[in-house]
Amino acid sequence: MTEQAVEKAAHIIWDYHHMNHKLEKSDLLFVLGSHDIRVAEYAARLFREGWAPVILFSGGVAHQGDMLDTGWGKSEAEVFAARAGELGVPGEAILLETKAGNTGDNVRYSRVILEEARITFDKIIAVQKPYMERRTYATIKKIWADKKLIVTSPSLSYEAYPTNEISLENIINIMVGDLQRIIEYPAKGFQIHQSVPEEVMSAYRQLVDAGYDRHMIG
Repeated sequence: MTEQAVEKAAHIIWDYHHMNHKLEKSDLLFVLGSHDIRVAEYAARLFREGWAPVILFSGGVAHQGDMLDTGWGKSEAEVFAARAGELGVPGEAILLETKAGNTGDNVRYSRVILEEARITFDKIIAVQKPYMERRTYATIKKIWADKKLIVTSPSLSYEAYPTNEISLENIINIMVGDLQRIIEYPAKGFQIHQSVPEEVMSAYRQLVDAGYDRHMIG
């Protein structure tokens, strides 16, 4: 597979993973932790702009030893919350969930945190990495089907997204693995069904055949 063909297929999957939701004033910013601190910085900006009065950061010490390992030595939620604090989010507006190891856990464990804090909500803004918008939407809607859900992410293009810490090769592997989960997880009860166009399926098969399978489930 040529470099140009890989780029074309990756672009197709990158675009598919975006939900392209329009922001609306909401009750809660639900920030899913990861190795990308830019998500926390974007969430802090949304808070300062007044999109929601509360931020819940969710994420444990996950993915140790794999391509998603942060190497931070503490939970993703704690690191994200600390960065948000540096950017002006007051501590009283922040809730932490520090045990989640996957997207389903993010939602299930955070539901307990919100119940314990006696926080009620009808509309959520979920904040995630660009290429995890759709999987996040499908997972949250499985558990919070009755809530209005908006999913958003830092406004970064496919070309601009990679960093010294987050390589393009890893991004493509992760996108392929997340698409596999979108395809297979509804049957396991983990997500709602999402239609996958044939163009996206073709790009997926091409990238798997080209060896971008390091984030796939067995």
